Amino acid sequence: LCCECGQFHLLLDNHLYNFQDEVDDELICHICLQPLLQPMDTPCGHTYCFKCLENFMQEYNFCPMDRKKLSFQQCHKSSLLVRNLLDKLIVFCPFKSDCQQTMQRCELEAHLQNRCPGFKKYKSELQQKKNPISKGKEDPPTKVETNTPKDPEVPSGGSALVAESSAAAVVSLGTAEPGLVNPAFEETEEGENLPQRTSLVAETTTIEIHREDPEEELGMRIVGGKDTPLGNIVVQEVLRDSVIAADGRIAPGDHILEVNGVNISSVTHCQAVSFLRHPGPVLHLMVLQEKGFSNKTAQQDSTSATNREVIHVTLIKRDRSEPLGIKLIRKTDEAGIFILDLLEGGLAAKNGKLSRNDRVLSINGQDLRQGTPEAAAQIIQTTESRVNFVVLRQPGVQLSDPVEDGSASNSSSSSSSSNGGSPVHHRRRLDQNHYRRKSNYQKGYVSHEKTVAIKKEPKESLGITIGGGRDNKNKLPIYVTSVQPIGCLFRDGRIKRGDVLLSINGIDLTHLNYYEAVSALKSNAASHSVVLKALEIISLNSTEPSLDIKEQGFSWSPLWITWLGLPSYLHCCQDIVLSKGNLESWGFSIVGGFEESKGNQPFFIKTIVPGTPAFRDRKLKCGDEIVAVNGVPAIGMSNSELIPMLKEQRNKVTLTVVSWPGSLV
Repeated sequence: LCCECGQFHLLLDNHLYNFQDEVDDELICHICLQPLLQPMDTPCGHTYCFKCLENFMQEYNFCPMDRKKLSFQQCHKSSLLVRNLLDKLIVFCPFKSDCQQTMQRCELEAHLQNRCPGFKKYKSELQQKKNPISKGKEDPPTKVETNTPKDPEVPSGGSALVAESSAAAVVSLGTAEPGLVNPAFEETEEGENLPQRTSLVAETTTIEIHREDPEEELGMRIVGGKDTPLGNIVVQEVLRDSVIAADGRIAPGDHILEVNGVNISSVTHCQAVSFLRHPGPVLHLMVLQEKGFSNKTAQQDSTSATNREVIHVTLIKRDRSEPLGIKLIRKTDEAGIFILDLLEGGLAAKNGKLSRNDRVLSINGQDLRQGTPEAAAQIIQTTESRVNFVVLRQPGVQLSDPVEDGSASNSSSSSSSSNGGSPVHHRRRLDQNHYRRKSNYQKGYVSHEKTVAIKKEPKESLGITIGGGRDNKNKLPIYVTSVQPIGCLFRDGRIKRGDVLLSINGIDLTHLNYYEAVSALKSNAASHSVVLKALEIISLNSTEPSLDIKEQGFSWSPLWITWLGLPSYLHCCQDIVLSKGNLESWGFSIVGGFEESKGNQPFFIKTIVPGTPAFRDRKLKCGDEIVAVNGVPAIGMSNSELIPMLKEQRNKVTLTVVSWPGSLV
């Protein structure tokens, strides 16, 4: 909370005030559309807030109003008269429930520090939060048991790391194809000349984050959740100069498994945001972090058979289509196939005799010592009743927690391999002549278009602030960040925070950058009547936690999951070109794609492996949606169709992606 204005905003942003009366248009900044703060005059006769102009001049070299060439050094403070007029504007105390006073803007800071009962009450509550009685401090978690999670607060009904998402290209610890498969790692005549394969290394770590202000933002963006194909909660970005950045141990791509002892690996996106935004001086995070690839020598790879035992297990299916609930993978350092995971509630898990990391020697008498997960799946799926496994087990050895656990499918007897694991579907015929998917992936949120026509006084402002713009790094549409308690839109009540603005008085806003949109809104607000077209994003799940209350201490922006409900004409695609050597992996994994049971789902980037081409390029981010590969649309494809297409690209691939900013926590 800012001690000067009594409201929440980023340190580098302007103060926020609730003005009693409509402010004269001459005293409004044409960048932020709010009354001027620390006004600065340009040589061409325009006036802007100091911070607004400073931020603008970091990217552009012209005046926002007339586009004349300009440098920040040419600007100077406004006259004392203008500054005094601004300081004397009447504002409400922000603590309305405890204090109904009004005062001049310049007096608000002194009022908060010395006289305001609401601010005094807030500081008292804050002090109590800073000294909470910490629970379980004597017994910190020392071992990660992600396969038997503690989940006392969030009823999820799923296992810790197996989310309800589509079959996918699995990039787990021990997969033969870390990232997307490099064809150079395929068995060829020159196989003996290829370098030793490598294994993908990941670790679970408990990280303790301390913050002086218990309500301060952590400063990272997250994507994923059990209500998306990503399954797990994944860090998309760490903001500079934030609490997380200062700590230095969390990086983009990390999977967050627990928050303060509560398992969040199988919760919805909104639930995860709520947990991570919960205030407190100390935060315990358990994360799964990929460390890249580790080379293994032939000596290390040749594992002795001592202490291993051969186990016979029979599973009985009620009918041919019943799934066993087993995830099978290939490993890079040993031939054959291995059990990565047993899905909770599945036939194999209930039987209890198979274990993670068991090597499958045969199924129903068919030798699989050099087999593939696809071959095993075929045997299982064509078996009417009894499925006889012979497995090799080394006591005490288990696979580390999987990176791509969220890609399990409950619909297939054997889950993923590098080629997807689910049955291959014929390519769905594309009925689109552009890359963008239809807006049929709306799990959780839908969009509703509305037209708002209002009558107003010519000098009356709209009273909204906006964000986004096609010049934004994510190329977002223009959306409403706040509706001020003054202005015609607050009085009308139909335009809400989070609405995407489509047009004003017939002028299209969907392709404008931020400053162009501000100018269009400003010029059209001067008329007697205004017609706004907007898109309201509506949650379909009334049981989700209300984040409006919890995000008072956060710079407001839409949640990542709400962007997924936007229609495709508002998507802004970008091409990312990756290049690699013959012996490299692309270094990323995907989830999503067409499934018979779920229909078309988008393909999302779930994992980016350190030290790989995708990691070095730094343009691809976790949570990005792949809409085309080398110009071929991905809509309607299953992962088992998309993966071979990516395998064929030996040294260069062009990915067309839509990138939405993760939710800020």
